Amino acid sequence: MAEDKDREGSELLIAEYNKKIKEAFEVFDHESNNTVDVREIGTIIRSLGCCPSERELHDLIAEVEEEEPTGYIRYEKFLPVMTQVLMEKRYRPIPEDVLLRAFEVLDPDKLGFIPKEELIKFMTEEGEPFSQEEMEEMLSAAIGPESTSIHYKEYIAMMVIDDN
Repeated sequence: MAEDKDREGSELLIAEYNKKIKEAFEVFDHESNNTVDVREIGTIIRSLGCCPSERELHDLIAEVEEEEPTGYIRYEKFLPVMTQVLMEKRYRPIPEDVLLRAFEVLDPDKLGFIPKEELIKFMTEEGEPFSQEEMEEMLSAAIGPESTSIHYKEYIAMMVIDDN
């Protein structure tokens, strides 16, 4: 009895994930031919609440790409792999409190913001450095056109994904 209920719940969850994946995929399927440009896969995956590293993203693309890379990813190959990723809750975003602590390390005076130049220096020179494209993407989301610094509490609130 409980097994049937678990299976039913799992099937409903899979159906819900499949619907979300299809909707996210269709946004970038400009030709309406069930393919998207391989360069859009990271955006699609992130829109589904996953935050893979660049290496994880490349591994995932390799998994869904055709044997002979065409530059396009087919929906039929993407759907089962992405459904599995969501079921396993892989590539979960970093919790809000951990993000906040990380930004506070970069803000020793506890001002609540970090100058744009300092942020760029940290993000492109430390740890797993951001590419130019990743840095531009982050800055466009984190800093308004008139601003010269990132108010990180607002940025974190915008980045955090609600699981409910």
